[in-house]
Amino acid sequence: MDDSQTWTAVPGAAQRARSVLAAAWSCAVTAQGGREEYVGAHTVRGDGRVVLRVPEDSALGSAAIRAPRGEPSAVLEFADVAPVPVRDRIRARLRLAGRLVPEARHLVFHPARVVLRQPSGTVVVGIEEFTAAAPDPLALAEAGLLTHLADAHPEAVERLTRLVGPDSLHGAVRVRPLAVDRHALTLRIERARGHGDVRLPFHTPADDVAALTERMHALLLQAGAASCPRALQRQRADGDG
Repeated sequence: MDDSQTWTAVPGAAQRARSVLAAAWSCAVTAQGGREEYVGAHTVRGDGRVVLRVPEDSALGSAAIRAPRGEPSAVLEFADVAPVPVRDRIRARLRLAGRLVPEARHLVFHPARVVLRQPSGTVVVGIEEFTAAAPDPLALAEAGLLTHLADAHPEAVERLTRLVGPDSLHGAVRVRPLAVDRHALTLRIERARGHGDVRLPFHTPADDVAALTERMHALLLQAGAASCPRALQRQRADGDG
């Protein structure tokens, strides 16, 4: 069953890629046939270049020095993992191919090719578009926002299901917050077999946490005025029996 709702705005591929890059805490680097995993060792510059802090004796530094000038010499891979435990927690994968250039005590990665993989499909993002894009304004705060919603306000998540169509809730065994961006909150609807995602759009985009708080309150007011979906009512009655 396809639960996706396409009637609300979604982040473009370039912004989505920059959001994954901005929020990622770890990355895998492949260069000269070798592969290394780094945690908390990178930062991102405004134009999308990635600065890696690696040990002085790292093989990665030697590979960067030996690489032919002007040719792609490395691949960086990032995974976007849902902060709230759900099925299939990998929401997207970002793969960057480009050059590693030694700079002071760091390595600076200059991307030349950007590939974003999401459940909806794989997109090659133009490098100029990627460079010019900015992360979603909620990207860095998303993990804390979603875990707080799931852990401290499960009743709010349940109330928000009133905004979901009965067909999407049919057979649901659990509903969890999966993602949030400036345009919408996404819920993951899990069933005994399979799952689906539904986006609940905000009335206007939220460009900071304060604005998101107001948009969430508006969604909850809207949900409070809606009737409880029959599919969910039936599920509760079965569970109570």
